[in-house]
Amino acid sequence: MSTIREFDYVIVGAGSAGCVLANRLSANPEVSVLLVEAGPMDRSIFIHMPSAFAWPLADDKYNWYYESAPEPHMDNRSMYCPRGRVLGGSSSINGMCYVRGHALDYDRWAGNQLPSWSYANCLPYFKKSETWEHGVNEYRGDSGPLHVTDGPCKNPLYEAFIEAGAQAGYPTTTDMNGHQQEGFGHMQMTTHKGQRWSTAKAYLKPILARENLSVMVNTMTNRILFDGNRAIGIEVTQADHTHDVCAKREVICCGGAINSPQLLMISGIGDAEQLKAYDIPVVADLKGVGENLQDHLEIYVQMACTQPITLYSATKPLNKLRIGIQWLLFQTGLGATNHFEAGGFIRSDKGIEQPNLQYHFLPMAVTYDGKSAAEGHGYQAHVGPMRATSRGYVKLKSSSPQDHPKIQFNYMGTEQDRKEMRAAVRLTREVMAQDAFKPFRGEELAPGKETQSDADIDAFVRAFGESAYHPCGTCKMGVADDSTAVVDENLKVHGVQGLRVIDASIMPSIVSGNLNAPTIMIAEKAADLILGNTPLPVSTATPYQAKDWQNVQR
Repeated sequence: MSTIREFDYVIVGAGSAGCVLANRLSANPEVSVLLVEAGPMDRSIFIHMPSAFAWPLADDKYNWYYESAPEPHMDNRSMYCPRGRVLGGSSSINGMCYVRGHALDYDRWAGNQLPSWSYANCLPYFKKSETWEHGVNEYRGDSGPLHVTDGPCKNPLYEAFIEAGAQAGYPTTTDMNGHQQEGFGHMQMTTHKGQRWSTAKAYLKPILARENLSVMVNTMTNRILFDGNRAIGIEVTQADHTHDVCAKREVICCGGAINSPQLLMISGIGDAEQLKAYDIPVVADLKGVGENLQDHLEIYVQMACTQPITLYSATKPLNKLRIGIQWLLFQTGLGATNHFEAGGFIRSDKGIEQPNLQYHFLPMAVTYDGKSAAEGHGYQAHVGPMRATSRGYVKLKSSSPQDHPKIQFNYMGTEQDRKEMRAAVRLTREVMAQDAFKPFRGEELAPGKETQSDADIDAFVRAFGESAYHPCGTCKMGVADDSTAVVDENLKVHGVQGLRVIDASIMPSIVSGNLNAPTIMIAEKAADLILGNTPLPVSTATPYQAKDWQNVQR
């Protein structure tokens, strides 16, 4: 075994957080940074062409391709859990939806003895990270690496969905990432000039020439190395050669909600009894590692379309070829969008302070990964609860980093989660029944008009519910006397020195929306913590709150 030279900071995982940290830390020429990625470079057209995002989800070339254990409340189905294994991580294979979550999500974190993670503290880092195409205001940024664009909504079905929401009595919003999340409106995406704008493109590619930054791809991190209780480096395997890499200042784990807890446990940080079962020497007995797993589950309410205006035509081979050629030549057309151009956030009942259901609208009837499309023209709303009360876990199956861990989400494990999903189906049907859809509305394809009772809807969700691919929470942030916490307010792992976790796994509770933008924000904020920079000034911007939310649902 040979030893590679030392670095000040060693970052494990070149994903949504890792690329951000590589950029911000190496901006200081006095420190050296190594970024390690298990997967390859992001050279595939299917990564960079926005409408092709289903392709990397279809196999394990750029994807860890995880599956859960049989889910007890989902007809014992094993649920698909893709995670990026490529430069850019999951930001290179996701649906590119830019959603920050709700202000109260972060205030909830702050209220759990984590005051520096309030919305007012986090908003400046959302702004720092982005360049929104409509420019700067008190909520939005215009000079960050991450380009954010609005969906053009040229297909009339998008505007029909937004108008139907208004006709059903819900508000509309001009910016669901600004003052007002609640309501129906245009969605935003991480694209730029018709291309996916992953963190690899936004943060890493422009600074690869920095002399103090090294990037290793196709490199598996086997374990974190310790001297006593201090992390001093990592053991990696590249091209069948195993090396030790030394970290003079810190090891920073950015593997995500599945890989980060697995790496910690393999390295001796976790529930001592579980580690001993695999003959892993215990460095720190932290029972919260791998626990608190949360995700968003969603179903599709699908309708047949009476006019031939949906994306069904685009699935024909000759049309696919034409779309692909137009994108290759000009980065325009149907290839330049993720097609999630309209969406919404609503509250399912009175007495709920912030939206708890999210919509992604798609002018086609198809599954998220593209594997199953309806025969004929259709449209659909993806909908599901934002803050599920079910909790799962990630546990080791062996001490080998090559073996996938056991993943158990426990979707729909509580009556509250089932109640919210029933409401999601019924409220969505109400939206679809509005006059705005009258020129387009055919029969209901799913769940189907025969699915009406609570029991019927529960059975449909068990059989057809799918993950929105937003796992988080498995290295929970919390104070030292919280037995379930893994990292502190500065994202340092409890009980050891020189080790932080910075990715979606640190979320104490899931945010109300997609997780890519919040993960980038977390990394931006963490970079200042690591470098000892003065935090950005606290924002004074105030979020929208529905009037009389205690007594009315809309």
